[in-house]
Amino acid sequence: MPTDLPNLLTLSRIAAIPVLVAVAAIGTPWGDMASCAVFAAAGITDYFDGKIARDRGVTSSFGRMLDPIADKLLVGAALMVLAGLGRLPNATLFPAIVIMLREIMVSGLREYLAELRVGLPVTRLAKWKTGFQMGALGTLLAGDTGASVIGLGVLPVSLIGEAGLWVAAALTLATGWDYLQAGLRHAGQADARAARATDKTVARP
Repeated sequence: MPTDLPNLLTLSRIAAIPVLVAVAAIGTPWGDMASCAVFAAAGITDYFDGKIARDRGVTSSFGRMLDPIADKLLVGAALMVLAGLGRLPNATLFPAIVIMLREIMVSGLREYLAELRVGLPVTRLAKWKTGFQMGALGTLLAGDTGASVIGLGVLPVSLIGEAGLWVAAALTLATGWDYLQAGLRHAGQADARAARATDKTVARP
């Protein structure tokens, strides 16, 4: 049910997006730090909604549908905010593009495979990708300005975030290739079954 705690946590991830955009748009050090905090809090719910659902045995089709959508909306919003505010300097825009395109591709694969009643399991490498991705985006949202308000101005926070985003993009390519191969394999099997069914129909007297 949408009112179960895991689903409410998932919905809160979507509700956090306009708050994230609003505080990031303020353009002050405290606004940058607040946007990082909102993003981090929303990201943490991604862990707890799944854990609570498994522990309580309250997994649902609604939750399975909404969870990846909420993740992609949150990541997409963060990337667009960073790009729109000029917070992706130098060549950092390229890993951001890779991440966005991968998310779109995987969404399309999941939609197609759902028609075949086939799911794409989350791999261990994909979990590492998510960890680096969320960490990098949160760090970039804070930036050097946000870090300064909590006494971490001496650290190259933006540079750390940029490096993390490149790592996330590399993992994104690897996991995206794995998912694409799985999707093509299932699509090929579905086409083969359809061809065999057609041959039997034609051969039937």
